[in-house]
Amino acid sequence: MKISTKGRYALSMMLYLAREYDTNRFISLNEISKQENISLKYLEKIMLNLKKAEFFITLKGKDGGYKLKRKPSEYSIGEIIRAAEGNLEVISCVGDNKCPRKTKCKTYPLWKGLNDEINDYLDSKLLSDYI
Repeated sequence: MKISTKGRYALSMMLYLAREYDTNRFISLNEISKQENISLKYLEKIMLNLKKAEFFITLKGKDGGYKLKRKPSEYSIGEIIRAAEGNLEVISCVGDNKCPRKTKCKTYPLWKGLNDEINDYLDSKLLSDYI
């Protein structure tokens, strides 16, 4: 498992919005792009996955943009990265309940344990911890 720039930038974007949470204003992707030095086109692509996870309230128009739907303390780092990346599985069979070798594989418990440790760790960290 490797967290790509998609996951890292999604977290940067969410942190930016979290820092602005109390202002109650909508933040444009253009502003985030400039402040975080991330390509606007790449942010737009990442935003599609985060919007599917319903992390935001959006407003169109001149003063439009995004703001967090929930308090920063209600988002785990794990859920943000999974929304951006798709999953955080260390190997594919850990997430495959139909794997025919699962019960016979001697290393499955190792991979499952590692997978659980990573996900539990990231789920224990909140967006608000990094503001």
